[in-house]
Amino acid sequence: MSSNFIHLHCHSEYSLLDGAIKVEKLVKRAKELDMSAVALTDHGNMFGAVKFYRTARKEGIKPLLGMEAYVTRGSRRDKTKKKGELAQINHLILLARNTQGYQNLMRLTSLAYLEGFYYKPRIDAELLEKYCGGLVAMSACLRGDIAQTVLHEGYDDAKRKAERMRELFGRDNYFLEVMDHGIEDQKIVREQVVRLSRDTSIPLVATNDAHYLMREDAEAHEALLCLQTGSDFDDPRRFRFRTQELYFKTPQEMQRLFADIPEVLENTLQVVDRCDVELDEKTFHLPKFPLPEGFESMSAYLEHVAYEGARERFCELSDEVERRLNYEFSVIDKMNYSGYFLIVRDIVNFARSAGIPVGPGRGSAAGSLLCYVLRITDVNPLEHGLLFERMLNPERVSMPDIDIDFCFERRDEVIRYVIDRYGKDS
Repeated sequence: MSSNFIHLHCHSEYSLLDGAIKVEKLVKRAKELDMSAVALTDHGNMFGAVKFYRTARKEGIKPLLGMEAYVTRGSRRDKTKKKGELAQINHLILLARNTQGYQNLMRLTSLAYLEGFYYKPRIDAELLEKYCGGLVAMSACLRGDIAQTVLHEGYDDAKRKAERMRELFGRDNYFLEVMDHGIEDQKIVREQVVRLSRDTSIPLVATNDAHYLMREDAEAHEALLCLQTGSDFDDPRRFRFRTQELYFKTPQEMQRLFADIPEVLENTLQVVDRCDVELDEKTFHLPKFPLPEGFESMSAYLEHVAYEGARERFCELSDEVERRLNYEFSVIDKMNYSGYFLIVRDIVNFARSAGIPVGPGRGSAAGSLLCYVLRITDVNPLEHGLLFERMLNPERVSMPDIDIDFCFERRDEVIRYVIDRYGKDS
């Protein structure tokens, strides 16, 4: 029988020097506790999302992909040093409901680093409004905007903010978090958040802000925080959490904590039901090779330059050369890799034209006659009885792997060319 509570607020090793749960152990523990799902919500990033997704799916656990975003109260572009800068950053849990939500999470975390980084990777209200589609939001911990507003600005302001967030994310996609780690401020916030839920009909969910797996890991986690802050473990003034309760609690422990409001456990299942992300791990997204005028397809242009190259390599084309080239063309065209070979040829051509030494080819690519006539490699596979199937096999669909050696002293010029020609976004 599956648990009636799911952890929706968890930090892994990818919450750098803050989370102490390895992804594999997070999933394993969720399975041990009969949880049908579990969320990963690392601080400001999604570094562990794909690894977590694969690990959870392999174990039959539904992965909820998300992050705990850092939301600045001002503009993400404002990086002037202010007293108490960190006090201007609030936390917000964001979970992907669907593919659109996952893509928006990637946009948000990327922009947080590229445009908003100042002590932390920050987003702001402008980005949230632009990329809120497909997301479930939760009000987060004591560092969340709702909790901070309850503590410092009062109930009415907190209510206005909560209603604004519900309007932004959609009626069924915003939840108020309640936690109980034995911290005094949490008791105040819990009481007011329960009242907020009653007055606004915004549902409550119980979370435990898991930073380590088991209760006995608390001391090791404190050592991790010392590394983060450059503090001595014996320093009584060092930064520390005011609790040893930030572990991956069992459903029974959570039931005891929230016996007076049991619906907050059941409501976690509502969030799970709303989130359903399928990552496409089979489609490759390659940069587009810019076709010259007169050619309508990658395959037509590849065939054109290949036969030009074959005539340069062999002068006259034997039946063996033509048969081999036609066979390799058919496989490459069927697998839609024509653009890939054109891109690799383009990169190698640039290096040679710039006088950058390029290796003659190694690995499975040396078995391709097409690579030889395109001058990607300098090894004639027909002379050495090398098989094309080692590189591309129509029975086993996988990306071709062309190993190219560039002179290490000028390799950065090749990388710069690729960025300039195909765009740094690619």
